Amino acid sequence: MQGCHYDVIVLGVGSMGSSTCYHLAKRGAKVLGLEQFSIPHERGEHGGQSRLIRKAYFEHPDYVPLLERAYENWDMFEKETGQQIYHQTGLLYLGEPDHALMAGVRTSATTYGIGLDTMTTLHFLNQYPQFAIPSTFDVLFEPEAGFLEPEKAIRLLAAAAVRHGATIRENTPVISWRKEGGGIMVETADGTFYGDKLVVCAGPWSGKMLPGWGSQLTVTRQVLAWASLPNAGKYALGELPCWTIAMPGKPGIYYGFPVLNDGHFDGPAGFKLAHHAPGLATDPDGIDLPPNQADENNIREFLEQFFPVLNGLPITMKTCRYTNTTDEHFILDHLPGYGGRVIMAAGFSGHGFKFVSVIGEVMADLAQQGSTQLPVDFLTSKRLLS
Repeated sequence: MQGCHYDVIVLGVGSMGSSTCYHLAKRGAKVLGLEQFSIPHERGEHGGQSRLIRKAYFEHPDYVPLLERAYENWDMFEKETGQQIYHQTGLLYLGEPDHALMAGVRTSATTYGIGLDTMTTLHFLNQYPQFAIPSTFDVLFEPEAGFLEPEKAIRLLAAAAVRHGATIRENTPVISWRKEGGGIMVETADGTFYGDKLVVCAGPWSGKMLPGWGSQLTVTRQVLAWASLPNAGKYALGELPCWTIAMPGKPGIYYGFPVLNDGHFDGPAGFKLAHHAPGLATDPDGIDLPPNQADENNIREFLEQFFPVLNGLPITMKTCRYTNTTDEHFILDHLPGYGGRVIMAAGFSGHGFKFVSVIGEVMADLAQQGSTQLPVDFLTSKRLLS
């Protein structure tokens, strides 16, 4: 295989890389995907059994058109594969009226006509007695939101890319890459490969694989938790929607999912929850500090206030990684200085997985056409280089 030439080489076949390989191969491009681990693996950003998908985007309303396209692409991909990835459970937003979560949700919903239901706290607690919330909280509900299965999606996207003609090499670490002639040379542990274009979707390794970008990307260790219920009952899928809660006095938000215990899902069984806020800085090539007592205390403090019945249950914890930009928005752009031959998808800051189906399309556009009609101008690298 050494010396083979490709139209596009994709560095990293996790969530964004597998989608990029799929979109390119489906268009007839000769694609090579290089992944340093197996597909999928647990050292990246997008594992953990379930990830939220929602349109009333509190982070910024400019994401909403991309989300609308992402929903369309997930639907088309499910039809192509005959496999369900998106589960429409609805999503609760719970917090003080002036919190950034609630204000941002309202702004995006109003700007783009996204359907939201409101209810009083009394009505909410009657409908969802699983929760305990202060009477001062606002309650919003987005019916079309839900969750995606990340590991399943990555496996299916990679397999579909191969079906459409892509070559994907697992357990093939990239040592280096550089411009050579009119293209890009990629040196790996298993040989050297050449491409007209290179797409870097390296997740936590993006800062190491993108020259000059290490200072703009901070990798953090994040903790996911599952409370072990003897019987899922009213916390089960079909009984409980997904949820987000802005806990007073804590940064970020907490979020969670119904129990996925039926054996059809990846990951631990139980009631999954996590804290969406940057964690401890880490090196993706180092050994992460395993979940510890401080991590458990954070989860239990949250449970004690909002799900007190669950606080005494055993908890299973795992870690994943965020790759954070300085403004917590994505980078989707050509890498400056490489004449349009290198494209990067990086810095998803813990909220990127829902966009996987559309970001692969964006990367394919940028690699093949040099530009995209999809609305990503607000995610270019210029904002971070000025």
